[in-house]
Amino acid sequence: MQLAILIDIGSTFTKVSAVDLDTARFLGRFQAPTTPANVNIGLEEAIGRLAAELAGAGVSWADVQRARKLACSSAAGGLQMVAIGLVTDLTAEAARQAALGAGARVLKTYSYELTEADLEEIARLQPDIILLAGGTDGGNHTNIIHNAKALAGLNLHIPVVIAGNRSVAAEVAGYLKNSFSTYITANVMPEIGRLDVEPARQVIRQVFMETIVQAKGLSKAEELIDGIFMPTPAAVLRAGTLLSQGVGPLAGWGDLLIVDVGGATTDVHSLGNGHPSRPGTVMRGLPEPFAKRTVEGDLGVRVSALSLVEAVGAEVIAGYLQWDPTAVQAAAARIAADPAYLPQTEADVEFDFTLGYAATKTAVTRHAGRLTEVYTPTGAVWIQEGKDLSHFKAVIATGGVFINSPDPAGMLKGAAHDNSDPFVLRPVEPVYYLDQNYLLAAAGLLAEEYSQVAFRLMEHSLKRLT
Repeated sequence: MQLAILIDIGSTFTKVSAVDLDTARFLGRFQAPTTPANVNIGLEEAIGRLAAELAGAGVSWADVQRARKLACSSAAGGLQMVAIGLVTDLTAEAARQAALGAGARVLKTYSYELTEADLEEIARLQPDIILLAGGTDGGNHTNIIHNAKALAGLNLHIPVVIAGNRSVAAEVAGYLKNSFSTYITANVMPEIGRLDVEPARQVIRQVFMETIVQAKGLSKAEELIDGIFMPTPAAVLRAGTLLSQGVGPLAGWGDLLIVDVGGATTDVHSLGNGHPSRPGTVMRGLPEPFAKRTVEGDLGVRVSALSLVEAVGAEVIAGYLQWDPTAVQAAAARIAADPAYLPQTEADVEFDFTLGYAATKTAVTRHAGRLTEVYTPTGAVWIQEGKDLSHFKAVIATGGVFINSPDPAGMLKGAAHDNSDPFVLRPVEPVYYLDQNYLLAAAGLLAEEYSQVAFRLMEHSLKRLT
């Protein structure tokens, strides 16, 4: 048996999964609390407990020791970035998309020339990486130069990825060399209306491996594993891309959506072009990346329970539950104060389900495109901004709130189109799947070296709900 141990070092728990590479089958999983002072303690405990579980299936400790060990991490707050561009809806948005696609949490996006207040805020935010963009190739160069000179005065000593006007990229790096380590990559928007975010994503991942892992104290884990390859959200996005597109003789699933509702945030990943499905529709804004990720920091079912209730509306959630709004607020406050609290009563289970449904619906609504009807001298025209998800036929749920729910399909229906806002382009009558073994991030890690195994693993593991 050729064994792989796939590791996800999170802020709260370190999860380890075992996979038989010969059969692309999931063998077992265990998790232990992450130990921030020395991540090896929690990692060794998780691997040891997993090995004890696998022993019953004939897997020896020697097999576990010899296994290929790959890891991703969202510990210590994950990869936290600031994105800077020229125009809010153009290069600044392109920079944000590049950062999100690399698995980062974008703390703030800045556009135009940085002000003193902006610089003070960046210093206060203490990001892991700054992504500096601005200007198309051969276009505006004064903005990115101004911002480089402004940043040079900050005493941060962190990596800066330069992904703006290539005509002045070397000059920009020169202004920053005394205060920052710099990485020059392709412009995230080389010309108006065209994105090229993948090179920046690759450099961000390189920086994560070379410097951020060390800075967050994760390098100690390298004694036990073969390498931390990427932030956990990037691994999930990589898995989704593989599942959508297929590999070799294995046909992909086509356009699909992944919804990850967590305790603090809700991530949505869409894999597909999202071109208009309604005839005669005109696109507005930047083209959407094939692999798109959004993160909603106010939508979580534990730490962010109160902000979720505020975002959705206590009255709305009370309407779902037939509760009084004050009871909704009290229940959310109790969970936010004790995020480890697990449902004890039927009312608790019902409340958890409703929070998960509301987080799903709100996050997918924000991620999806929207139609607007505009009247012109020649008649009405539909304008689409963002991705059209209406024809996406697979919606995949991952995360504990779904896996531990007695009705994950009902919760996931929040992702589907309904009449509450008919101009939001959410999926119409999709098929729902559950990542029942928490294997999407693991499959994303495997995809780097064992892409066909990773694809078959997901097909074996994803449970169809409808």
